[in-house]
Amino acid sequence: MDVKGSKFIVTGGASGMGRHFTLALARDGADVAFCDMNEDGIRAVEAEGKDLPGKVVGFVCNVADEKQVEKLVADAAAALGGLNGIVNNAGIIRDGLLIKVDKETGAVGKLSLQKWQQVIDVNLTGVFLGAREYAAWAVANKGGPGVIVSISSISRHGNMGQSNYSAAKAGIVAMTKLWGGELARYGIRTGAVAPGFTQTPILDGMPPAMLEKMVQPVPLKRTGQPEEMYKAVKFIIENDYFTGRCLDVDGGLVL
Repeated sequence: MDVKGSKFIVTGGASGMGRHFTLALARDGADVAFCDMNEDGIRAVEAEGKDLPGKVVGFVCNVADEKQVEKLVADAAAALGGLNGIVNNAGIIRDGLLIKVDKETGAVGKLSLQKWQQVIDVNLTGVFLGAREYAAWAVANKGGPGVIVSISSISRHGNMGQSNYSAAKAGIVAMTKLWGGELARYGIRTGAVAPGFTQTPILDGMPPAMLEKMVQPVPLKRTGQPEEMYKAVKFIIENDYFTGRCLDVDGGLVL
């Protein structure tokens, strides 16, 4: 499938890598319906994309809400005149150790169920809902061939302080694999991208010393760039013999 002339949904498209994916797809000639919770961010990305070759239209959507995702897919298909796929990018971080002992009092703190559930709801259930609703639309409307691209993370291997995030990102890879088998009969492929440390606004706000320490174990000795992650997304979209697999784009880092 060529990116040029295709029609895609991008979740979490108003900031970070999702913003880059939205604008890069439109730059390469795709029409893109993106969603986010930040209305000001949505308007800003729409304005930035207005002169690109592809159409850029934004929607407010909580990807953890079933009804909102159902509406997103229907509205996106209507706005773009069809759909060829979805990039499940939306995600949040609520880090914390499973337990933590206070050095002074000996009190044992715990990773809260709220933090666990918030991340699972957005990062895992949100991907499930996006993939399910796109696939259902594609089959019902004979919209194939299609492709589901989901953004995992190097943390899928297990990163200290990220029980919730690591579980969700590992789950994305497992779902990608099984969906590749389930959906092939309908002409729908799947793929995941697992970025390493990537230069986004979150990292931009880190103290230089902390950032330097973070990239020290990376063989390439630097962070990744959003465009490098987009190239992996684009590869999955355009390589018709790729399905059910995850591309690790992490500079060679092993957690």
